[in-house]
Amino acid sequence: MPAPLNRFKAALKAGQPQIGLWAALANPYTAEILGGAGYDWLLLDAEHAPNDVPGLMAQLQALSASASSVIIRPPIGEAWIIKQLLDIGAQTLLVPMVESGAQAAELVRAMRYPPEGIRGVGAALARASGFNRTPDYLTTANQQTCLLVQVESRHGLDGLDDILAVDGVDGVFVGPADLAADLGYLGRPGAPEVVAVVEDTIRRIVAAGKPAGILTSDQGFARRCLDLGASFVAIGNDVTMLANAASKLLADFRAVAPTTGATRDPYA
Repeated sequence: MPAPLNRFKAALKAGQPQIGLWAALANPYTAEILGGAGYDWLLLDAEHAPNDVPGLMAQLQALSASASSVIIRPPIGEAWIIKQLLDIGAQTLLVPMVESGAQAAELVRAMRYPPEGIRGVGAALARASGFNRTPDYLTTANQQTCLLVQVESRHGLDGLDDILAVDGVDGVFVGPADLAADLGYLGRPGAPEVVAVVEDTIRRIVAAGKPAGILTSDQGFARRCLDLGASFVAIGNDVTMLANAASKLLADFRAVAPTTGATRDPYA
């Protein structure tokens, strides 16, 4: 029995656009709720959300029956955390702050078992292998892991051609928030100057034959990115959705003029 098929990786190879959502509430209950919403993929964020390895594993377990593919973003692209995330069952990782081809190549090595890479062999202890109940896991896992690298700085843009040339990089994600900050537009990812750079970067990625991705809450811009050829687009995040919905509910309630007269007990 081989390693489980990575449906997200297969969809990218087939050229099927994938629509996703950021999951940053760091909770298996909310992850399970999102898992039934119908997104093609969900990203569990460990870079800016309070997620640790046991918490991420609990969310993977909660999403095991979901039709949504799961991606994890580690806090940093280091071999030790990549190894742990793969062992708990993650197949697709989005690594932040990638700035060179050499860095991307080392990430590819961290994702793969020897002799193609340096991933430590601990399948007997790992959820990924069904705790060693998947007989062919070690010989098939490399084919099902998916590495997405995040370009979000001037240095990353300068190194983009080298990054795109690395065999084993399965997709390149443009990080508009950090990129905007590095370009001098902190907190303004929608600035025309930033948008122009993001669009040009997506074009470069697509022209190189790699899947391009982005996160944006601007629905019009999300569709524009898809039109430019982006393959995996996240259209929002759970934290902002909850915060906005909670604020709107209270504002809507307060906007209604109170009724005059005695208050009627609704339970009477």
